[in-house]
Amino acid sequence: MEKEENWFTLQNADQLDTPALVVYPERVRRNLAQLTASIDDLARLRPHIKTHKSAEAVQLTLAAGIRKFKCATIAEAELLGQCLAPDVLLAYQPIGPKAHRFVELVQRYPHTTFSCLVDHYAAAEQLNALAAASGLHIAVFLDLNVGMNRTGIDPTAALALYQQCAALPHLHVLGLHAYDGHIHESDLAERTARCHTAFAPVEKLIEQLRATGLQPVVVVGGTPTYPIHAARTGVECSPGTFIYWDGGYGSAFTEQPFEPAALVLTRVISLPTPTTLCVDLGHKAVASESTLDKRVTFLNAPQLQPIGHSEEHLVLEAGPGHGFRVGDLLYGLPHHICPTVALHAQAYTIDNHLATGTWPTAARNRTLTI
Repeated sequence: MEKEENWFTLQNADQLDTPALVVYPERVRRNLAQLTASIDDLARLRPHIKTHKSAEAVQLTLAAGIRKFKCATIAEAELLGQCLAPDVLLAYQPIGPKAHRFVELVQRYPHTTFSCLVDHYAAAEQLNALAAASGLHIAVFLDLNVGMNRTGIDPTAALALYQQCAALPHLHVLGLHAYDGHIHESDLAERTARCHTAFAPVEKLIEQLRATGLQPVVVVGGTPTYPIHAARTGVECSPGTFIYWDGGYGSAFTEQPFEPAALVLTRVISLPTPTTLCVDLGHKAVASESTLDKRVTFLNAPQLQPIGHSEEHLVLEAGPGHGFRVGDLLYGLPHHICPTVALHAQAYTIDNHLATGTWPTAARNRTLTI
């Protein structure tokens, strides 16, 4: 493996305008290999594509032997259909026009088995009516609220809803979905304890369902709780960020040996004061929902400290006698890669220190054709 300080550098960087998202396919392959080696059965993997939103990354995932996927938008689901992914869970409850779009998706890509989430009977009824009108049967998972308080039904109240949905003639209830994105402590023991506590009512619900003769498929977790759920038996795991990794997860979850595989490139465009420099990495090029010190770290200049950020500019404190010049290239590791990727229409691929091609971020759009 290349030395850590050397892996990201480009020999033909003058061919790329900045700001730019770059991806290192060989590192993506290694992250996928690490994922597949970390679980007892590849059929238990259902990675989320929200991080990359790219057909090329999907194809590498398929090549790694993974056949199940999760996504959050109709566009992401359609991208997976276009890639001939066998099994796709839309981890969202389609409401209003989105429900119509989901039914059209199922019709348009019959080679892919699509499913979606429900957590309310009215939404299930709408899906059932649309499926009936189209002569279809729609597969659904019951979405459980295990403490994130974003979507889902309390597991202790879910049995009745599960049975109600199962009675709808054009719905096929496959199982349960439980996303625990609120659990992200850096201490693995603490994270493990919270994960088990959150999953306990899900286990009780599974037992109740099995007592009625049902065998629910259970889809759980994201990247932070992946190693905990991977050690369970009989659940599918849905990590997403693992494929590109980022500064935030790399610092917080050191027990997971994934590698950064995507960066943002930026150039010094101004030297406004003797101790500061300005680069072209604004809000529109790197995720900015976190505090200023948790947006980007520069691999070839980790000493630089962000002090100001706006739409097209990032101002950095470099200190006296810093030596930076206008035009210098910086390699930025985003703190949060998923929304960063969504800011870029494409990622430039880097192989053997050379920019070689592009991966369109196709599913950053809200719609593809449906």
